[in-house]
Amino acid sequence: MLIITCPWCGERPEIEFVYGGEAHIARPADPSALTDQQWADFLYNRTNPKGRHAERWRHTHGCGRFFNAVRDTVSDFFVATYKPGDARPDVEGDVQ
Repeated sequence: MLIITCPWCGERPEIEFVYGGEAHIARPADPSALTDQQWADFLYNRTNPKGRHAERWRHTHGCGRFFNAVRDTVSDFFVATYKPGDARPDVEGDVQ
C-alpha cells in the first residue's frame, strides 16, 4: 500500500485519496472564444509523461481538501506534496 502525505493531515494510506488529474491546468479566461478543437484540448488532452509529474489529489476520507503532488509515474512513488497555490517544488529528476 502507498502512503501519501496530505499537507494538512500528514501521512495516510492511499485508500483515503482520489486522483484529481494533472495539476497546474489554467482554465481559459474566455471559454466562449475558443474553437471546438481548443476546447477539446483543454478538457481532454494532458501530457501523461513517463517519470515525475505534477498531479492533483483529494483527501476524501480525511480533510476533504485538494492538494498537489509530484509523483513518479514509473515507480508510483510520491516525491513531494504541496498546497494549492504554492509553487511546484524543484525536485531532482523532474520531467517538466
